[in-house]
Amino acid sequence: MTLLEALAVLLAGIAAGTINTVVGSGTLITFPTLLAVGLSPVTANVSNTIGLAPGSASGAWGYRAELSGQRSRLLRLASASLLGGVAGAVLLLTLPSEAFDAIVPALILLGIALVVLGPRISRRVAARHAETGGLPDHGAAWVWPAVGGAGIYGGYFGAAQGVLLMAILGIGVDDSLQRHNATKNVLAGIVNAVAALLFIVVADVDWQAVGLVAVGSVVGGQIGATVGRRLSPNLLRAVIVVVGVVALVSFLI
Repeated sequence: MTLLEALAVLLAGIAAGTINTVVGSGTLITFPTLLAVGLSPVTANVSNTIGLAPGSASGAWGYRAELSGQRSRLLRLASASLLGGVAGAVLLLTLPSEAFDAIVPALILLGIALVVLGPRISRRVAARHAETGGLPDHGAAWVWPAVGGAGIYGGYFGAAQGVLLMAILGIGVDDSLQRHNATKNVLAGIVNAVAALLFIVVADVDWQAVGLVAVGSVVGGQIGATVGRRLSPNLLRAVIVVVGVVALVSFLI
């Protein structure tokens, strides 16, 4: 890797870490960059996942204030992300890349639609549960398996995982959008971490690419936390939708 290529990967890592913390889909920047500098698709995907894992931790730390009081919720949902991340990573190593090509755009489109309709749907869900005492702290019953499903997708590829998680949390868990973003960062970080550990053991890794993406994503995680925490709920929702649309168009093209 030349010096110019290394700089490109580092900058891509910063951008991805920032976007992942605010919304998700940073993989749409780093993955094509790694391909452009000569990595094979599988090696690029694996190296990208490992490199972005420290950025996820950085973003979660940046949102630590919004995590206050969410311990029981995080512990419950983390188990879904853990299992989903392992399953997704195994699928990446065993299935042909075409296996998810058809479903990925559909999942992103679903996530975008749910984010847009989230406030209306969540009000209806809350009203329905109000008769039985309201939603439990960890959310509706379907939230756990849905988070697990997002984890499978995240362990397999990861782009727009944050969009899906924000849609799930926004509809099924009664809390503010910024606190959901903090939860999203932790859950996505768990998926990245478990997939990264598996890839380190069994996959072909380009450690130079990993190091550059990791350093960049850690810096980007702090930038993203600073920016994301200042966004109003409506603006944050708009950013999520825009990033989701970009991800969808990128897959379709």
